Amino acid sequence: MADNSTLVSETGRSLLADSSVLDSKIIENSKQNVFSGSVLDVEEEMPQIETRVVLVQEAGKHEELLKALEEIKVPYIKTDTIEELGDSDSPEFETIFVVSDFQDSIFNNLCKADCRVIGPPVVLHCAQKGEPLPFSCRPLYCASMLNLVLCFTGFRKKDELVKLVTLVHHMGGIIRRDFSSKVTHLVANSTHGDKFRIAVSLGTPIVKAEWIYKAWEKRNEIDFCAADDDFRNQFKVPPFQDCMLSFLGFSDDEKANMEEMTEMQGGHYLPVGDERCTHLVVEESTVKDLPFEPLKNLYVVKQEWFWGSIQMDARAGESMYLFEKSESPGLKKSVSLLSLNTPNSNRKRRRLKETLAQLTRETDMSPFPPRKQTPKPCAKPSKNSTPLPLKQSARWQVAKELYQTESNYVDILTTIIQLFQVPLEKEGQLGGPILAQEEIKTIFGSIPDILDVHTKIKEDLEDLMMNWTESKSIGDIILKYSKDLLKTYPPFVNFFEMSKETITRCEKQKPRFHAFLKINQAKPECGRQSLAELLIRPVQRLPSVALLLNDIKKHTAEENPDKITLERAIESLKEVMTHINEDKRKTEAQRQFFDVVYEVDGCPANLLSSHRSLVQRLETVALGDDLCDRGEQVTLFLFNDCLEIARKRHKVIGAFKSPHGHARPPASLKHVVLMPLSQIKKVLDIRETEDCHKAFALVVRPPTELNNKLLSFQMTTEEPPKEDWLKTLCRHVANTICKADAENLIYTADPDSVEVNTKDMDSTLSRASRAIKKTSKKVTRAFSFSKTPKRALRRALMSHSATEGRSPSSANESYIGSRLTSTSSLAGIPSPSLVSLPSIFEKRSHTLSRSTTHLI
Repeated sequence: MADNSTLVSETGRSLLADSSVLDSKIIENSKQNVFSGSVLDVEEEMPQIETRVVLVQEAGKHEELLKALEEIKVPYIKTDTIEELGDSDSPEFETIFVVSDFQDSIFNNLCKADCRVIGPPVVLHCAQKGEPLPFSCRPLYCASMLNLVLCFTGFRKKDELVKLVTLVHHMGGIIRRDFSSKVTHLVANSTHGDKFRIAVSLGTPIVKAEWIYKAWEKRNEIDFCAADDDFRNQFKVPPFQDCMLSFLGFSDDEKANMEEMTEMQGGHYLPVGDERCTHLVVEESTVKDLPFEPLKNLYVVKQEWFWGSIQMDARAGESMYLFEKSESPGLKKSVSLLSLNTPNSNRKRRRLKETLAQLTRETDMSPFPPRKQTPKPCAKPSKNSTPLPLKQSARWQVAKELYQTESNYVDILTTIIQLFQVPLEKEGQLGGPILAQEEIKTIFGSIPDILDVHTKIKEDLEDLMMNWTESKSIGDIILKYSKDLLKTYPPFVNFFEMSKETITRCEKQKPRFHAFLKINQAKPECGRQSLAELLIRPVQRLPSVALLLNDIKKHTAEENPDKITLERAIESLKEVMTHINEDKRKTEAQRQFFDVVYEVDGCPANLLSSHRSLVQRLETVALGDDLCDRGEQVTLFLFNDCLEIARKRHKVIGAFKSPHGHARPPASLKHVVLMPLSQIKKVLDIRETEDCHKAFALVVRPPTELNNKLLSFQMTTEEPPKEDWLKTLCRHVANTICKADAENLIYTADPDSVEVNTKDMDSTLSRASRAIKKTSKKVTRAFSFSKTPKRALRRALMSHSATEGRSPSSANESYIGSRLTSTSSLAGIPSPSLVSLPSIFEKRSHTLSRSTTHLI
C-alpha cells in the first residue's frame, strides 16, 4: 500500500477524485466496462476486454454477494489463495478481486501487485443501483463516502493522518490538500488556522476524526451514507472546542446561563483573571474599562461573539468582535457581520434631530412623513413641515394619534419580519437551518399578511392627514379593509399561545435559536423587547383601534357624515373581534375534547362531536357502590348534552403495565359510563350536616331499567361552589330535554332520607376497609377458576343464550346496565381475609328503588 502512505501518488496522478471512482465518464459498452488505463489523453480506441471477478476466501461464501453478481451478469470464480490463479494480468480479462478483509496478508499482496480490489459492499451497492462495477486506482471497500471531498487541518502526527486518508479512500472519498469551495467536509484536529476560518465563512461542515472511524465501523451497511446529517452531527466540532472562557459585566443569572451554554458547546469557563483563559467575553454596555491588563494571547471580545458562534454552530472570527475602551477611536470600526444596526454616528445624529424637532415643536405639528411638494421660492419650510390648520381641532388630534400608533405598529411588524422571520427562512444559513419550516410557520403565522393590510391602512391615513379637512372620512378607511382584517387576524390570534409555546420550547431545546434571539433582541429596533413580547402586538391592536375610533366619534359633529361611517367602522371591528373570539373558543374546545380523550382510558369514540362542547370538570368521591366502589375518586366531565363519568385508574401490575416510549403520558382515568343528560330526572342538593359535607346526588333512569338509580357524590375541591355546579348542571339538563324551568330540577334532601353520609370518607379505618376490599376482589378473581368453575360456566352459557334471541342493540344496553352493578356483585364474594373483620366493615345493602320512592 505504498500509494496510500502519502497524499499524492508516486505516478503524479491525482487522488481518488481524479481516478474516477464510480465516475459517470466510465464508458459502458454493452454489459462490459472499458478500461481507461491511463490518465493521459489517448485518443486511440481501446480493445474490449471481459471483466472477471475473483472472490477471495470468505467473499466466496457470501450468498448475497453471489446473487448480486448474477444480477449484474458478471462472471466470477472462487479461490482461497492468489497462487491458484497464476498470472492475473492476462490480456483476456480485467480481473477484479473481491476481498472481505482489507487488513490481512492477501489484501496487502494484491495491493503490492497493483491489482484492482473492491469489498463486498461495493458489489451489493452496484447491484442495488443497477450500475456496473466501478474502476478505481485504489482499493475500494464501500461507497459510504462516495462523492465526498475532504480536507484535513491540525493533524501533526503523520501516521494518524495516513490512516485516516487510507480509510477515506477505502470508503470512496476524495482528499484535497488545499481547502477550496469544492471541499464538502473539513476534518479538524484544531480550531485554529486558515482552513478552519475559511470553512466557517463558507459554512462547510467541520467534523472530528472520529467521524471517519465511526463511518468505517458501518462499512458493511449498504444504505449507509457518512454525509447523513443525523450521523454527521454527532461528530461536529463544537464552537468552543479548545476555548477557556471568562465573563465580565453580566448579571449572576445571565452569567450562569452563559457558563452552562459554554459547556454545552464544548468549552470550559474560568474565573476572570485566570491565566489559562483564552477568551474574555465582555458586556460592553456595562463595562467601560478592564480591571486588569490582558495578556497578549487573550481575546477580549463582545458578547455578540459568544452568541454569534453558537448561532453559526462554529467559532466566529475574533477580529470582528474585539472589545475596545470607550475612548478608543477604533471602537466604531468594529462592526459585526451579524448585526444590522445603523452606525453609532447615524443613531446619534437621528436622536439629535429628534430632540431639536421636539424643541421647535415640529414633531407635534407633523408626525407623519412629508409629501413630495415643490417648495415655494419665497418660503423655506422644514423637510418635516406640513400644511396645518391654524387651530387644531380635537378630532384632528385624535386622528393624528391614530396615525402615529398605526405607523409605530407597522414598524414593529416590519421589525418582526426583517429581524426574525427573514433570517430564519434564509437558505444557506451557516451551520444549517436554525429552525424547521413548520416551527417558523407556527411562530409567525399570518404576520406578513397582517403587515400588508396595515401598510395600506397607514398609507391611506397618511394621505388623509396630509390633505386634512374636517369632512374627511376616517371610518371609510377602516371599512375599506374590514374584510382583510377579518381574514388575516383570526389565524394568528387563535394560535398565539401555540406560537409562544413553540418559542419557549425551541429556545430551550435549540441553543442556536437561543443565541439568535439573544443577538437580535439586543438590537435597538426591538426596544429591549423579546420576540414573544413583540408578537403580542397584533393581539392588542384591534381593541386599541376601536378605542381611538370611539374617541374620534366623540369629537365628530352630528352633521358630519363621518359620524355614521365611524359607527359602522367600530361595528366592523367588533365583528372581527367577535369572530376571533368564536374561532378561539372553538379551537380551545377542540383541544379540551382531545385532552379528555387522551386522559380517559376507554373513552367512547362517539364523545367527539362537532356540536358538543366541554362545560365543566368536577373532581368528586363516590358515596355509593353503583358506579364503582364507595370512596373511589371519580371525575365528572359535564358536556352540553352528556356527562362522562370516569374513575381514577388503579395501578396496573405485572404484564399489564403500559409499554414505555409513548409520546403522551398514560391515561390517568378509566371510563365508567357516558350518560346522556336526558337520563337525569332530578338533581339532589343534600343539606350540609355534621356528618355530611359538600354532597349531592343524581336520580337517573337508564333506558334499560324500570326503576330509578341514585348516584351520590362528594365534591373534593373548593371551586366551583356546589350551588354553582348544580345550577350549571340543571341548566344543561333543561336545555337537553327542552324545558325552560331549569330550577325545578333541583331538590333539597336530608342526608338521612337518601342514606348518604361523608363522615367516614377520610378516616384511616375507611381507607383500610377499601384497600382490603380491593385486595379481596383481586384475589377472588385470580382464584375463581378453582372455586366456582360450574357457576362461571353456567353464567357464560346463560348470557350467550340470552343474547342470541335479542338484537345487538338490546344486548349492548343490557351490558351497560350490568356494568353499573358488577362492582357491587363482586363485593359479595366471600374471602378469608374478611372473616375476622369487625361488623363496621360489613356492607349495608339498600334498595335504590326504595330510596327513590322517598323522593317521589
